[in-house]
Amino acid sequence: MTQSDPVIEWLLDSDPAIRWQAMRDLTDAPQSLWLAERARVETEGWGAKLLSFQDRDGQWAGGAFLPAGFGPEEWHEHGQPWTATTFCLSQLREFGLDPSCARAKRTVELIGVNSRWEEGGQPYWQGEIEECINGRTVADGAYFGIDVSAIVDRLIGERLEDGGWNCERINGSVRSSFASTINVLEGLLEYEKAIGGTPASRQARATGEEFLLERNLFRRLGTGEPADEQFLRFLHPNRWRYDILRALDYFRASAILTGADPDPRLGEAIDYLRSRRSADGTWPLDWSTEGRVWFEIDDGPGKPSRWITLKAMRVLKWWDARAPMPA
Repeated sequence: MTQSDPVIEWLLDSDPAIRWQAMRDLTDAPQSLWLAERARVETEGWGAKLLSFQDRDGQWAGGAFLPAGFGPEEWHEHGQPWTATTFCLSQLREFGLDPSCARAKRTVELIGVNSRWEEGGQPYWQGEIEECINGRTVADGAYFGIDVSAIVDRLIGERLEDGGWNCERINGSVRSSFASTINVLEGLLEYEKAIGGTPASRQARATGEEFLLERNLFRRLGTGEPADEQFLRFLHPNRWRYDILRALDYFRASAILTGADPDPRLGEAIDYLRSRRSADGTWPLDWSTEGRVWFEIDDGPGKPSRWITLKAMRVLKWWDARAPMPA
């Protein structure tokens, strides 16, 4: 794949949040070039637009997990809202806002001072009680330079016997879920990128990965049937939800960090990903979540998605370069 590829050109003709990642992951552009493009996320396009909605106290929509004044009626009628602080931080991380820029540093500082979780009033960077939320808080905190080791230790202690996590553990669940596990794995990976992790966090990440790999990323361990047909439908932004592309992109990032070869058990998901490519070389957005957002960043379900296409192309590029040849 080169810059003359029309799909790559389509990705480059986009927002800085897409463009810098396509430059880095698909065209192998020099670091100086993609870093310069990444710096534009703060002042242009989606990144700047999302930052423009930030409250004076550093939060978004007046809350940590929920917008201020939000009631259960809206959730019932329109779905979970996505405008509060936690989802905005995760989106800025996905966009690639430079964590060393003054705006990012000031943001995480203000959130640490002013934001409290609705569940129990805990300071934001101390984490909540739910594994899915804490996994994303670890990912965001580690990315933006916050010490999240206490939350990491908590997550390590909340692992279930099958190696993964479930945010319903507190309600008695003893089996891990795909969604909870990927949220925690992404957090532990970001923590490892930031400070190298700890022996305990690396071991926890390994067991969580094994939970997904044993199930070929989407199958029930007992029956082999798909655990949820939604896992095979591509979503963006994922928020807390799981699909196999999210998992594949995680395993790619994990392997790049550690130097590991792709696990052959990813092969079925890779084949499915290839099968979903449209004739024009792009991948569609299959669905999106309901609920309040600041603005849309895709053209809608059924249409080509730059985000899905970017992730799919970099996963396949990594797999095709490193995957073991079949016997």
